[in-house]
Amino acid sequence: MKRSFHLFVLLVTTLLATCGFAAEPPLKFGVGLFQPDRDKNDSTYRPLANYLSAKLDRPVELRTVDSWEGLAKSLANGETDIALLGPWGYVLANHEAGAQVLATILYDGKPEYFAIMVTHPQSGVSSVADLKGRTFAFGDKGSTSGYLIPLHYFMSQGINPDSYFAKVLHTKHQAIEMQVSQGTLDAGADYNRNRNAMIEQGLLKPEHSRIIWQSAPLPNDAVAVSKALFVDRALVARLQAALLGIGDALKTQPQLLPAHYTGFVIRDNAFYKPIRDAGLATGKLQVR
Repeated sequence: MKRSFHLFVLLVTTLLATCGFAAEPPLKFGVGLFQPDRDKNDSTYRPLANYLSAKLDRPVELRTVDSWEGLAKSLANGETDIALLGPWGYVLANHEAGAQVLATILYDGKPEYFAIMVTHPQSGVSSVADLKGRTFAFGDKGSTSGYLIPLHYFMSQGINPDSYFAKVLHTKHQAIEMQVSQGTLDAGADYNRNRNAMIEQGLLKPEHSRIIWQSAPLPNDAVAVSKALFVDRALVARLQAALLGIGDALKTQPQLLPAHYTGFVIRDNAFYKPIRDAGLATGKLQVR
């Protein structure tokens, strides 16, 4: 009787495995809102999720998280296994929960970009000094170029945004560019890749937007994994190999990444030191 029971258990286990029930659970892949809306973002990054699933031989579930801060938190609390997120979001997730970067995305072959401040050419603003008493918009508080880096710059100049500006807003990058170009907002923070993309897509007329400040080069967006996933060194190595292979794969599958993104390069936590330093200098990161 005992032997029959063991044979029954073995048979059920084999059947479950054959039917796929014993397969590894899906990897949850979170992506920041790089596109104008959630649907566009999902459709843009689904080919990348499918590519990673094929390379890892494991289901990869894509979901857009519409704030950088929210994506950092989801990576930190285990709701997300893998994330493509901004530098500040990565540093937050690393600082709070030990998330680890595996690679940095390349834009036109470069792993760096710039934070900028923009105004309307007819605003009468030609420098940050002209912004006193004007309206200014930051991105959300998880944004590198939209919040952390411009805030760090203001603080280095002895500027308290809450008292320096007539009104401070926090909104999305695309909305900042549109409101500035329409003249309903005096100035705001953005990043060069977003501004260039909006101009290229016909969403923004270059004559309606002027850059009045640009940062030093900043590390590009990171592909990071949760602390729990990082301990699986074999999976991490396979994921890094898959990311490195995207540069060649784009030659036959250009839909894998949006325009101008040309692949990934392996980078570690040290590459994001400038962002960490800005977080510490502004008090947004606490020394541990």
